[in-house]
Amino acid sequence: MISLRKSFATNLRRERLSLGLSQEDLAHMAGLHRTYVGLVERGECNISIDNIERLARGWGLKRPN
Repeated sequence: MISLRKSFATNLRRERLSLGLSQEDLAHMAGLHRTYVGLVERGECNISIDNIERLARGWGLKRPN
């Protein structure tokens, strides 16, 4: 059974690549460090809900009211 962390990591990487972004590009857009984005994409660390929000906002996704 795949963990939610690994599933998130796989989906994050797939979406980043589909947009033609490097890890550095995504990190800059989200205000995160490039190495942290790499750790998240490999499922090597637990990402907080706050940093998930930062990634979403970096992509221009808005929080529902």
